[in-house]
Amino acid sequence: MAEGMSVKHLLNFSPGTWGRVAMDPFSQLILLISVVSFCTFQWLFHSVSPWASSRISPGFLKLTHKQKIEWNSRTVSTLHALLVGLFCLYILFFDEAVNQDPVWGDPTLVKINGQGMLPYFANFRLLAEFSTPCVNQRWFFEVLGYPKASKPNMANGVLMAVVFFLVRIAVMPVYYSRMCSVYGTEAFYKVSFGGRSAWIFSSICLDIMNVMWMHKIARGCYKVLRSSRKSKPESQENGKTD
Repeated sequence: MAEGMSVKHLLNFSPGTWGRVAMDPFSQLILLISVVSFCTFQWLFHSVSPWASSRISPGFLKLTHKQKIEWNSRTVSTLHALLVGLFCLYILFFDEAVNQDPVWGDPTLVKINGQGMLPYFANFRLLAEFSTPCVNQRWFFEVLGYPKASKPNMANGVLMAVVFFLVRIAVMPVYYSRMCSVYGTEAFYKVSFGGRSAWIFSSICLDIMNVMWMHKIARGCYKVLRSSRKSKPESQENGKTD
């Protein structure tokens, strides 16, 4: 949530608006969201994750202290990614203010995921969070000793490739077509030149990296699936076999 807010806040501020904008994030709504989010995720990290993980996966108890910290962090990260992604989907599909004015539309619900200009494009980018759970799950399997060729690992790998493609690659035409639709409009030129440049340049750079990552993920997924056909099921360290 804070990630989306920081991207939008740093793009366009004139000297006369610094004082007013600097106070906006400290409105009662934003302050309440920040406090509740911090307390909730601290509770999930320190209490809920260790309790649930030890019961769902006995291997959690055998991890080192450092691994347990990262495990709990990734558990909270997974929940956060799903929550942010769902908010983004709702905003992009059902929020009329954002869809009518993708550059400056800023209804109350958008403030939950962030605040400022470019709400449509910032929330669109946050759809990438849907790939985070698969990345975290890959680490969980690795630290628990699941072989790369195990069925759970392969299923997660395929799912990660599919989700990564859907939320980062397949959506590119929609993102850039909407960007082109606002290019040259009055709302577009209300954004400073530096803000417009940062928005467009960062989008292109990010998508170049997304294409590179997608290529690596697809190759890795293909190699694992291909090698699994040639090898027999291996015994896993946690006692399970495929």
